[in-house]
Amino acid sequence: MPWRFKGIDLFETDALLTEEERLVRDTVRKFVDERVLPTIGECFEEARFPLELIPGLAELGLFGANLPVEYGCAGLGPVAYGLICQELERGDSGVRSCVSVQGALVMYPIFAFGSEEQKRRWLPAMARGEKIGCFGLTEPDFGSNPGGMQTRARKTKDGWRIHGRKMWITNGTIADVAVVWAKGEDDRIRGFLVEKGTPGFSAPEQKRKFSLRASVTSELVLEQVEVPESSLLPKAEGLKGPLACLSQARYGIAWGAVGAALACLEEALNYSKERVVFDKPLASFQLAQKKLADMATEVVKAQLLCHRLGRLKEEGKATPLQVSLAKRNNVAMALDCARVARDMLGANGVTLEYQSGRHLCNLESVYTYEGTHDIHTLAIGEALTGIPAYR
Repeated sequence: MPWRFKGIDLFETDALLTEEERLVRDTVRKFVDERVLPTIGECFEEARFPLELIPGLAELGLFGANLPVEYGCAGLGPVAYGLICQELERGDSGVRSCVSVQGALVMYPIFAFGSEEQKRRWLPAMARGEKIGCFGLTEPDFGSNPGGMQTRARKTKDGWRIHGRKMWITNGTIADVAVVWAKGEDDRIRGFLVEKGTPGFSAPEQKRKFSLRASVTSELVLEQVEVPESSLLPKAEGLKGPLACLSQARYGIAWGAVGAALACLEEALNYSKERVVFDKPLASFQLAQKKLADMATEVVKAQLLCHRLGRLKEEGKATPLQVSLAKRNNVAMALDCARVARDMLGANGVTLEYQSGRHLCNLESVYTYEGTHDIHTLAIGEALTGIPAYR
């Protein structure tokens, strides 16, 4: 969480963390520095998710890190989990997305809405990285309005028959199990665990992206897929289920965006000290210093916002509105920082020798997914005015 350059922490944010939280942050930071950053530019260029990172991520306990130890998870608190997301996204949004989806969008609904048998079967294996999951909610024509989904689940003699399509699904092609949300015959939304290899179920990868290239993005195709009754998440009914999952994911994204902003700020600062323009370092010019000061100020504000949200979450007081506010603010902030950093790097900023351009491209997706910036704006507007502008 703290921003440190040469031992400087401008707002003493390090003092807000416990010893365990600092240890978690520093451990993940070391992993990102040693295992992610050396190859992530190449992965981005090749449009390849670094599958080789999964064993290391699992060994550190990063999958479902905030879920209970009784299911093989790390049992960490909200702030420690947020710091994990921050450090992973300091490396790349795609790596953080993989971990977020696994934990917040697959393991969490199994934990919150699943049967004890489902928890025992899936959670330990997913924590060990032996099984990968994905979350099927968004559809080709229904993103911001998930309640309008067209995927249907019909009751059969032995279970359920699911038919429909999902789009923009992180981890889809590599997933062993998908949490699929579908409307039943009563129009109530239910969640199902659909396993890889089930007849009629496929997950083709979506190509030709300029963003999140080091991430697997897929379509889920369900053509009259038959699943047993045991695949139903018994405690999830209605839109409340998937929305609860999204709140978990958005919380991690709010922290992750800070990590991307930190990477861009650090790169711009270091570059501006080394780059000589008109016989002086770029950092010696007033315009450059203003840009760095503005970026640093916004990063500190976002860190404090995350920290307060995390402590509220510890106390069981955090609300979806507060999560929306943090996600909206921090992602927009990170995107602005990436654009300014790319600009300060000049032509070098558009090459993969540097990070800021990659973060800039990635953050364009983060700005849109898990609730677009505009939708979160309207959620905050409704809270202020009492008037739902999106209905």
